[in-house]
Amino acid sequence: MRCLLLSLLLLCSISVQASCVILLHGLARTSSSMEALESSLLKEGFTPINNGYPSRKHPIAVLSELAIIPALKQCPKELTVNFVTHSLGGILVRQYLSKHTIDNLGRVVMLGPPNKGSEVVDKLHDTPGFHFINGDAGLQLGTGALSIPNTLGNANFDVGIVAGTRSINWILSSLIPGTDDGKVSLANTKLDGMNDHIAMQVTHPFMMKNKKVIAQVINYLKKGSFMHEQNQ
Repeated sequence: MRCLLLSLLLLCSISVQASCVILLHGLARTSSSMEALESSLLKEGFTPINNGYPSRKHPIAVLSELAIIPALKQCPKELTVNFVTHSLGGILVRQYLSKHTIDNLGRVVMLGPPNKGSEVVDKLHDTPGFHFINGDAGLQLGTGALSIPNTLGNANFDVGIVAGTRSINWILSSLIPGTDDGKVSLANTKLDGMNDHIAMQVTHPFMMKNKKVIAQVINYLKKGSFMHEQNQ
């Protein structure tokens, strides 16, 4: 019995270590915004890949290739490939998987993704300076039927989504109906076909650095579900 338990523990350890995790930051952010996640994943035995990409310089279709193809090449071929994304990063994964297949794809965790777009873009896209700050990709994140998130279809991969319910920007929140994280409504983070969804009292700009969020990310990557009982 003792040998059996030791064997099972060894198999679990190998399973975690045999996982590459590609981190994708959000719009107008850099890889440094994902460093807390990177460090925690490394401690848990994962192989994190945390590269930056020029989020303000290209439309979503171009960014998805620029961000994901080099990261995939950095993942050892024998490892399962997972993704942990913040905001726009989640849309890049959806865009990429709509055009490509990753044979060894594992799980995807999205933090604050505008899966159905953001009303902030609807209301402010014509405001002077909006394009300068957010680039072509920012203009593609509205809630209309032709916005990129709304043309990518349902999830056909294993994805868990963390949504924030707190805001530090009451001006932007006033543009968003219902509960929001300051950039995206709770409702618009959801994606048909998702495996799990959890709402947490965190804000859009800082959720990826929150210790409780990071714990949920790690749990999902390991077990395929969030710890809902610890979020009451």
